[in-house]
Amino acid sequence: MAQVYVSVGSNIDRERNISAALQGLTELYGELQLSSVYASAAVGFDSEPFYNLVLGYTTDQSPQTVQAELHRIEDRFGRLRTGALSARTLDLDLLLYDDLVMSEGKLVLPREDITRYAFVLGPLAEIAATARHPVSGVTYADMWAAFDDSKQALTRVDWPPQSGS
Repeated sequence: MAQVYVSVGSNIDRERNISAALQGLTELYGELQLSSVYASAAVGFDSEPFYNLVLGYTTDQSPQTVQAELHRIEDRFGRLRTGALSARTLDLDLLLYDDLVMSEGKLVLPREDITRYAFVLGPLAEIAATARHPVSGVTYADMWAAFDDSKQALTRVDWPPQSGS
């Protein structure tokens, strides 16, 4: 079984889309290890703030199958693949698949977002602090401690959302 980590984000109907994605992923993969949920500004384009988290689970599926399943869930929630940076109903990105290092079309592992974005590295370090980046060998906790997040503020969000609020 492979240990997989996935980033989850949404800035359109955030609570509903993330809740539904977590339910769908639980149905597919069983128990999920979840980071806290964070609000963060859109990076690279003007839009509503995102909710982001990272989750982990184990699977015997190949990385290609995992990515296909993530895309299927995104599509079910109206994800448009325009290639441009824009608002997202749901964004599910395969970050890590064990210690696999690969580049096959759009499937690149480990995903470069880990070293680029606070909304990926912070939540990943929260649930996989002692795991090591397969290329650099540095733990995610150490990577997060050294990360300059001064331009990428994260605000923890109460999760799960309270019904009726």
